[in-house]
Amino acid sequence: MIKTLKKQFFAHRNGVLSQQLKAAGDPHAIVMGCQLVDVVAIAGHYSKDSRLAQALWDESHYRECRMAAPMLYPVEEFTMDDALNWCNSLEDIEIADVLCHRLLRHLSFAPQLCDRLLESEKPLLRYAAWRLLLNLLLLKKIEDPSHYIAKVEQELQSAPAYLHSLLLSIREECC
Repeated sequence: MIKTLKKQFFAHRNGVLSQQLKAAGDPHAIVMGCQLVDVVAIAGHYSKDSRLAQALWDESHYRECRMAAPMLYPVEEFTMDDALNWCNSLEDIEIADVLCHRLLRHLSFAPQLCDRLLESEKPLLRYAAWRLLLNLLLLKKIEDPSHYIAKVEQELQSAPAYLHSLLLSIREECC
């Protein structure tokens, strides 16, 4: 089934976007340059299946497989350990965004996962935590967002550029 998915990604490849992503430092060895809407459409033809999703996630050298994996993992089967393992294997912001939006925000334990990720010193895990928090705030899944305000203010003091606008959005949602 993975071969079939890869053939579909190949059919939707965008050479210009692929070259731009690689030039911008995309860490994946194989980048078809599929747009997210194409990956969503392709994944939409498959039933949710934890084994398929995990196999796609394990294809860490293949950008589009990593994007599709969160779309195909059944939410009710995804555990805290799975979430932590996937987050610990994140390779870039784009995949973190897709993971948070397509899977993590739907988990019943998403707020607890967010808090666990915020404890990390790893920049990409902290980014995933903040991205997940924004998703949860927008979905009104955080009962008392006020306790995040101090954390946001502290993070803003030394936040890298890629995180700054995300933190400002979180601050706005918390107030």
